[in-house]
Amino acid sequence: MRKILIALLMLMMTISLVACGTKENDGEVAKQDPYKGSDTNIGGGGDVEDKSLDYVMNNGKLILGLDDSFPPMGFRDDANNIVGFDIDLAKAVCEKLGVELVLQPIEWTAKELELETKNIDCIWNGFSVTDERLAQLTMSIPYMENSISIVVMNGSGINSKEDMAGKRMALQGGSSAEESLNMDVNKEFKDSLGEINGSFKDYVTALMDLETKNSDGVLMDSVVANYMINSAGKDFVVLDDNLVAEEYAIGFRKGEEALANAVNQALRELKADGTVGEISEKWFGSDITIIK
Repeated sequence: MRKILIALLMLMMTISLVACGTKENDGEVAKQDPYKGSDTNIGGGGDVEDKSLDYVMNNGKLILGLDDSFPPMGFRDDANNIVGFDIDLAKAVCEKLGVELVLQPIEWTAKELELETKNIDCIWNGFSVTDERLAQLTMSIPYMENSISIVVMNGSGINSKEDMAGKRMALQGGSSAEESLNMDVNKEFKDSLGEINGSFKDYVTALMDLETKNSDGVLMDSVVANYMINSAGKDFVVLDDNLVAEEYAIGFRKGEEALANAVNQALRELKADGTVGEISEKWFGSDITIIK
C-alpha cells in the first residue's frame, strides 16, 4: 500500500512540473512577434529597411511609368519618340543620380499595380497630388500647378459648370479628373450631368469625341488642355470654372522615402542651377514650375 501511495505522489509531481513548463513556454510564444524581421509591411514601415534608392542605383536605371499620350508632359512625337516636359526633367534628374532613364508606357488605370509589382519605379507623368494618392503612395515635392477644368467646343454656348447640366461629359478612366468629379464637394455638379463617359484611355481620344460632338465637354488637366489647344490649333475653349486646383508630383511605392528624397534633392539642385527653368521655357514659354 505504501509503495502505491509513493508512486501516486511521484506521478502527481511529474504532471505538475510538465504543466508549469508548458505554461512558461506558452508565455514565451505569446510574447514573440510573428512578423518581426519579416518583409510583411509593403509600405516600408516597422523593421523593414528602406532600400529603395539602393534598388535603383544597383539596377543602374529608373523605370518611369507614363501615359504616352499626355502632351506636353509625356507623349509621342511624329517620329514615335516619347518626349515632353516630364521626360526632359526626368532625364536631368537621372543624370544627377547617375542612372539610366527607362520609359515604360502603361495602362493608366493599372498604374498602381504596375508600381506595386515593380514593373516601374515611379509614376511621373503630370501625376496629380490627391488625398487618395497621398494615402497609397509616397509622393515627391510638387513641381507644377494644375487645375481640373472643363473643355468645350468654341461657340457651344457652354460658358460655365452650370451650363453642363444635362450634358455629356467625357474623361479619362483612372485620371485625377475622375477622382475630382467623385469628390463630395463636386457631388451636386456630378449629379447635374446628363451622362458621364469615363471609358477613354487618354485625353486625345476624349477630345476627339468632343470634336465629333459625341460629348459636350471633357474634364481634364488645364495644363494639357491649354498646350493641346495652342499647339494643335483646335477650336476648343477651357472654361474659367474648375473643379479643383492641384499640383503635379512624382509617385513612388509607399514608404520609399530614400528614393523620393534623392529625387527631391536633384529637383532642387536643377531648379537652383537654372536647368528646370530652361526645360519649362522650352515647353511653356516661361518657368511655371513651383519647386522650392
